[in-house]
Amino acid sequence: MSQAGPGAVAALEPPAVATLKRAVELDSASRFQESLVCYQEGIDLLLQVLKATKDETKKAHYRQKIPEYMKRAEAIKKHIEKEKEDGKYHQQIKIEENSTGFSYEKVFQDYLNETVTEVWVEDPYFYNFLRFCEMLVKGPCRVKTIHLLTSYDEGSGKSQQTSSLEEIKQSLKNYGVTLNVSFSSSIHDREIRFNNGWMIKIGRGLDYFKKPQGRFCLGYCDFDLRPCHETTVDVFHTKHTKKT
Repeated sequence: MSQAGPGAVAALEPPAVATLKRAVELDSASRFQESLVCYQEGIDLLLQVLKATKDETKKAHYRQKIPEYMKRAEAIKKHIEKEKEDGKYHQQIKIEENSTGFSYEKVFQDYLNETVTEVWVEDPYFYNFLRFCEMLVKGPCRVKTIHLLTSYDEGSGKSQQTSSLEEIKQSLKNYGVTLNVSFSSSIHDREIRFNNGWMIKIGRGLDYFKKPQGRFCLGYCDFDLRPCHETTVDVFHTKHTKKT
């Protein structure tokens, strides 16, 4: 790295600064979980910059700033752990009308890790449920069981609903995942729970993406580029995950 110092600094310094700037913004907005992730990523990049740079002024500056960022990240981590332990953790993310960058991977990535083996989904509609399952199967979690509580499709759509869910169930089975489906006519909350204690409530459930303008428009395949309906995402942490 030392031989390619200037090149490495030029490549790493802008994203390090941008990531830490975002961490501070999220921190100020009390979006602590997202802020912590950005602090950790930014600190790692800044340490690489420190190692690569030969500019003594920059070295002195970053040697001063890195411990400050590390101290704040550690304080946020302790704050999150305490709120989780007290059952008080709550974070709200607002998705604006026509905004992009809210694929399932982006929304759920901070709450999924290798400890997640069981998931509970309550949603009266199961549009996009398959896409959600694809995200779970790809990891980093090791999901073995998914519980879906949904509502019956009335009339002619009932047989289509039954066959679609059966197809999803068989497909998940090929990946070693069991899907348990229950039905209720009185689902009020749209929520997703993971057995590591995280609970996410989305105002529109999983169905917050707008229809693409055409089959060959950006966002048709990549949902980070797909415009969204306005909704809110509320994140909680509980000591014990409710089972349906």
